[in-house]
Amino acid sequence: MINELQEILSEFGIEKINTFNMSLDEQNRIIEYLKHLDPKEKKAFLIAKNHLGTSFNIVKSTGYNEWKKNSNNAISM
Repeated sequence: MINELQEILSEFGIEKINTFNMSLDEQNRIIEYLKHLDPKEKKAFLIAKNHLGTSFNIVKSTGYNEWKKNSNNAISM
């Protein structure tokens, strides 16, 4: 799982992510989130990452958290 996550993150220019305290469930959600992005969303994601630099944290990003909230709501319906 970590290899797949690192591979997808590298496509977005994210060299490293600390997965030490991250559950496999959270890793899977990040993979799903990144795979679902359309070209416009990918561009916005990359702009945000570039502007924030090393302070960028995908788990704390607005886009990821909104997607996670919406996907949780869809599952519970």
